[in-house]
Amino acid sequence: MLLSFQGLLRVTILAALAFAFAGIETARALTIELKDVAADRVERQRAAAAGALPLPGTPNVAFLQERLRDKGVTLADPILIRIFKAESELEIWKQKGDAYVLFATYPICHWSGTLGPKMRDGDRQAPEGYYTLTRSQTRHVGRWPRSLDLGFPNLLDQSQARTGSSILIHGGCSSIGCFAMTNPVSDEIHQLTVAAMDGGEQIVPVHVFPFRMTDKNLSAQISSPWKAFWTNLKDGYDLFDRTKRPPIISVCGGRYIFREAQARESSGPLEACGPTLTAIREQDQWLQDVPYPTPLVPRLAAQSTETTRPIPQLQSSLDSEAPAVPTFSWPLIR
Repeated sequence: MLLSFQGLLRVTILAALAFAFAGIETARALTIELKDVAADRVERQRAAAAGALPLPGTPNVAFLQERLRDKGVTLADPILIRIFKAESELEIWKQKGDAYVLFATYPICHWSGTLGPKMRDGDRQAPEGYYTLTRSQTRHVGRWPRSLDLGFPNLLDQSQARTGSSILIHGGCSSIGCFAMTNPVSDEIHQLTVAAMDGGEQIVPVHVFPFRMTDKNLSAQISSPWKAFWTNLKDGYDLFDRTKRPPIISVCGGRYIFREAQARESSGPLEACGPTLTAIREQDQWLQDVPYPTPLVPRLAAQSTETTRPIPQLQSSLDSEAPAVPTFSWPLIR
C-alpha cells in the first residue's frame, strides 16, 4: 500500500529527527567537548573511549610497591600533588628526609576550559591556585566516590568572589571543571593520598598551575590578563623549586603570601589576614541577603582560619556530576 504525501512527509521528518538524535548521542558517548579544547585533550579522550589505555607516559600502577622502593620512600610518607594544565600532567612528590622527591608523573586524561582560574559555578573551567586536602575530601557522594575534592573555592578564591564546588581529581576521561585521570591512575593517586594521611599527614597540599612556571613560559604570557596572578603563583613555585619543601601559604590583599617551611614542618591549611577574612565575611553576608537563586553560591565557614569548604548545594554541581556534552550551534534537546 502506497503512503500518502502526508504519511511520507511524516516518515521523512521522523527519520531526520532519529538521525539527528543518534548523532547527538554518539557525540555525547565520546564525551568530547568540541568548544575550546586542545587537540591533545581530544586525542586522549578518543584513546580512552577506544580502550587504548594506559595513556603514553603512565607509570605502571601494577608495581606501586616496587616503584616506591626504587625511590627510597614508603606508602605512608607525606605527599605533595602538583598539577600543570598546559602540559596535562599531575605529579606526586614524596617526602624523603628533610625534602621532597618526585615520585611519579601521570598524564591527565582530560581537563576542561582554558588557562586561567575558575571564576564561577558552571563555567566549565578547571581552577588554578593553592589548595589543600583533608580526610573528608577523600570521599565523595556521587559519581566518583573514590576521588579527591580540591576544596575549591579556597580563601583567595572566596576573597575574589569566585564560586563553584566539588572540583575533583577523579577517574574516567571526561571533565567539565575537574581533572580526569583514568580509573587506574585515579585509584593510585587516591591510595597514595589516603596512605599519607594514615601515616600522619593531616593536610595534603595541592598546587595547580596553568603551566610549568619557568621564566620563559611566563614571559610568553605578557599580554595575558592573568599575568599578575600567574606571577604570584610563580613565587610559590620558585620557593618549592629552591627548597623542595611545600611552602607555608596565607592569603592577603588578593595575593598568596609564601613563607619557607623548615625541615619536617607541615605546610598546613591556608590562612588569611584580618582584612581578607573581614571582606569574605561581608561578601558572605551580602549573599545571604540576596533572594533565591543566589544562595546556591558557597558560604564562608564561621571559622576561617582553616581551609573553607562550600556548604552542600541545592543541586548537583555542574562541575563534577553533569556529563560533558558537545557544543553545537543548535540547542540540545534533553
